[in-house]
Amino acid sequence: MAKVKYYYDSENLAYTKIKTRKRIKIGYALLFLLASALFGFLVFVLLINTPYFETPKDRLQAREIENLKLQYAILNKKMDEIDDVTEALENRDNNIYRVYFNKTEIPDSIRKAGFRDPKRYKDLEGYNNSQLVLSTTKRIDRLSKELAIQSKSLDEILKLASTKGNLLLAIPAIQPVRNENLKRMASGFGYRTDPFTKVRKMHNGMDFTANTGSPVYATGDGVVERADASASGFGNHVVIRHGFGYESLYAHLSKYNCRAGQHVKRGDVIGYVGSTGRSEGPHCHYEVHKDGKVVNPLNFYYGNISAAEYVAISQMANQENQSLD
Repeated sequence: MAKVKYYYDSENLAYTKIKTRKRIKIGYALLFLLASALFGFLVFVLLINTPYFETPKDRLQAREIENLKLQYAILNKKMDEIDDVTEALENRDNNIYRVYFNKTEIPDSIRKAGFRDPKRYKDLEGYNNSQLVLSTTKRIDRLSKELAIQSKSLDEILKLASTKGNLLLAIPAIQPVRNENLKRMASGFGYRTDPFTKVRKMHNGMDFTANTGSPVYATGDGVVERADASASGFGNHVVIRHGFGYESLYAHLSKYNCRAGQHVKRGDVIGYVGSTGRSEGPHCHYEVHKDGKVVNPLNFYYGNISAAEYVAISQMANQENQSLD
């Protein structure tokens, strides 16, 4: 039952009943209904935007987003592998191919330059996972551009190579010990610990460990300059003069399969793995010289190994371990 309200009439000295107009009552009722509707709407919005209230559509979208993130993670892992192979190709291109033909190397500022257009990725911004999509898209674009530059460079080198066949045959371009005979790549080019003095010093070549008697191959066409044991520490060794400023040395051999003055071709067996001279075990110590200066042989193994194998052998060669001679 509604309460009856009165007010005091001071002129008549009496209480008078307050009468509420009908339109005011209707206004109050409408206001109450409006407030109730607004409150209900706010509660509904809050409920559907909490993690405790998911529709089937929300769950489906969540699964699709997680699957998308997984696919992007797999894609980025594959791009890591492509990055390694591309880097190996670029390394060879700058340090071998372009050097051979006296061409200026392509700097990283050009090879790895992104796209400067600020609007290129604008359509990918503003979403929940924009950063993931943006970074992956930029990486794909960068790799595509690197491969395009590398392809153009190799086309240029190929044209030069067609006129310089003798040079290509002379360059020491294969491993002196084949992979099937190789136990491991014991030590690479650079500063290593001497096995006898235990002092860190420059190691001018690469050590390939293999069983005694394993074949050692000429790495490029040339003329055998020496096949003897006259150089201190090298034991039985062979030096091949390839021409164009290149020489290669093969040390600690068990025996020879060539003689001074003999013409050899790339892949000819010139001797066999041993441990003669200053050596800690059976291996072939291999050096490459260009214009009288020792250079890293790792930069020349393009003739018989793949890009992936190049990455693997470079990782082993760069370990600062103890050399065998």
